[in-house]
Amino acid sequence: MPISPDMAEDLAAAVSSLYEQAELALIEKVTRALAEGLNSPLWMELKLAALGNLHAAVEEIVTALQADAAGAIHQAVAEAYDRGQQAAIAELGALAVGPALAAAEALPTAAAVDRLAAALVQETGPAHVRMLRTAVDVYRQVIAEASSAPLLGATTRRDAASRALAKFANRGVTGFVDRSGKAWNLTSYVEMATRAAVGRAAVQAHTDRLAAAGVELVVVSDAPEECPRCKPWEGKVLRREGPSGAGTVELEHATEDDRMVRVRVAGSLPEARASGLLHPNCRHSVSIYLPGVTRSRPKPPSRATYERTQQQRYFERQIRAWKRRAAAAVDDAQRARANARVREYQGRVRELVAQTGLPRKSRREQIGAGAVR
Repeated sequence: MPISPDMAEDLAAAVSSLYEQAELALIEKVTRALAEGLNSPLWMELKLAALGNLHAAVEEIVTALQADAAGAIHQAVAEAYDRGQQAAIAELGALAVGPALAAAEALPTAAAVDRLAAALVQETGPAHVRMLRTAVDVYRQVIAEASSAPLLGATTRRDAASRALAKFANRGVTGFVDRSGKAWNLTSYVEMATRAAVGRAAVQAHTDRLAAAGVELVVVSDAPEECPRCKPWEGKVLRREGPSGAGTVELEHATEDDRMVRVRVAGSLPEARASGLLHPNCRHSVSIYLPGVTRSRPKPPSRATYERTQQQRYFERQIRAWKRRAAAAVDDAQRARANARVREYQGRVRELVAQTGLPRKSRREQIGAGAVR
């Protein structure tokens, strides 16, 4: 069966949910620590004296996250690799041509899985240090803003603390920059990295299996609601590996001995992936291309434009953001207003789904669902 990063989407969610739950716990911990005794004239002195307690509480959250995340990452990568390999085995077994039947069995996976999982653990490692530093920095910042604002006649201490905490809830733990220079918050960064890693594991397992079977070419599906990065590769035949650039290759017919077939290729799979194909959340898949046998398939009908799918992602991010705002509320009135905004954006999602027929992924609206940007 064809392979796509979507096959491992649920595995990435299992990892990213750990980080968003930890981020939510961090927001709640900071908020409760600051809200206690907010009306006391000695509030600033009490809060500064309690900084060590906050540090210890957040450190406990981070330590638990580190232990849970390492195991979850390895499990997700292993499962993704197995799904990719099984997809290739299913394809090869169904074809039953050439070396396919003999090759339709699983390869050892431990080394590849360990390598991919270790790379992701290393990539997400800085998140743990950043969480602890952010919690302490925000705690100090809120104390400073809430203490100085009334002296300047600008607002009450409660209002100043509320605004500072709302800003923190909106942006979350920040300071993560990917290889392209794009900035992310914690949960968005972890989900991006995890989705990329498990998608890469599934695709690598698929291509490893095809390589063992001697398959040289693959074909990209023609998917609906495609993004601009993937569109140039739709329906194109690619070298499984090898040189970049378009060209023509001559291979033996898949089912007829001594008959050669000329195939136009658009480039290599590594080249296409480097330009964006099979990115996290990509709707395209890759499957075996058999010279002289494989025929192009009609493109499935689109349910909506790519822009409308991105609008749905925006609404989902807003739902999660306002849930974080509710967690950072210092009183019931603010919490009620934040929850009202949650319901508002949930209504927008329902309207969009009804208008377009796009599937509603309620998991993405829950705290614990990483953001997709």
